[in-house]
Amino acid sequence: MAFRAREGYTNVAPPATPSRVYVPNTTWTWSFAIVTLIQTLVTLGLECYIFANFQIQEQANDSPSSKTIPTFLALYSFGFLYELVLVYDALRMKNTIQVIGLCLCNFGLLIYGAVQVQQIQNAVSVLADMKEISPLVWAESQPFLIIIPCIVGLGSLLMTFVAWKLYDEFAWTIYKHISADLRMKRRYLTYQIYIALLKFDFFFFLGFTVQFLVVVSSSKHDAEFYLTIIAVPVTILILACGAWFVRRESMFGMIVIIMLFFAAMAYFCFKLYRMYAPATFPQYLPARPSMTFFAIITLVLIVITIINACMCAHNFDRGLKPHINKKKGNPEEKTTELSSNVLSQVPSRMMID
Repeated sequence: MAFRAREGYTNVAPPATPSRVYVPNTTWTWSFAIVTLIQTLVTLGLECYIFANFQIQEQANDSPSSKTIPTFLALYSFGFLYELVLVYDALRMKNTIQVIGLCLCNFGLLIYGAVQVQQIQNAVSVLADMKEISPLVWAESQPFLIIIPCIVGLGSLLMTFVAWKLYDEFAWTIYKHISADLRMKRRYLTYQIYIALLKFDFFFFLGFTVQFLVVVSSSKHDAEFYLTIIAVPVTILILACGAWFVRRESMFGMIVIIMLFFAAMAYFCFKLYRMYAPATFPQYLPARPSMTFFAIITLVLIVITIINACMCAHNFDRGLKPHINKKKGNPEEKTTELSSNVLSQVPSRMMID
């Protein structure tokens, strides 16, 4: 029996190689970004026209109805800009959960756009009765206000389709990052949901607060007004600490954050009560439909955030922390490195003659 190395022996079978080496495809990633960008640019253009037309024809007035339209338009525009930032963040981090959340958020903007039509019509009617604005403003703005939800609806459908295509792409990234351990993947999924919820919590809380400060409390600067102003930076700090504590797996910090979320839930329930209580509902009337929309969405998000925060705390000290805190490199470089490692681990085969 003589041993011959495979070098120079032509009948030796080639080394076993992976049947399929995954090559990242950025087509759907770019498609998702382009769809969102085009939707944002078109919607912002229409919103700016409506805002400019309103400002040109409106006379000086300090009534809540006069502040309703600029507030709604500015808040709606900010929603699309904030969504664009979250799209960049989701595609950069390859976060499937955040991409799905963005699709749902876009449907939420669609609903808010439909609510906005009725709100602006009511505000223009009140101002027209007060001789503070021409009734023609509504006739000039109505077609564009109807076009906006149509554009957002089309954008939502396209984003949902592209997100479905992105699922496999991002699932491969999670596999490389976490490995094939199903329990670890579930823990990482819970963490991703929690982080995405914090980002959406910020927008809806800020949207509710801005409407309260500008439309409801603009005429009276009482203690509630100043407390609401202070609540904005405090909320940002709470959300930032919520993300920091879960990465550091601080049980005490997570308990504090969960208790603060319960306090926020009580605050929004109190606001909902005041919006419909007989003694206080008149001051909320100009913006009540949109504020109710934001308050309900925020309450739902807070409840889901509390549940996910508890699940994340339950997963502490179970091996997820190194995966969360390690830096992520270029996915394409990682794929090439992974393929090279697989090929380099194939042993040199010897043939027995």
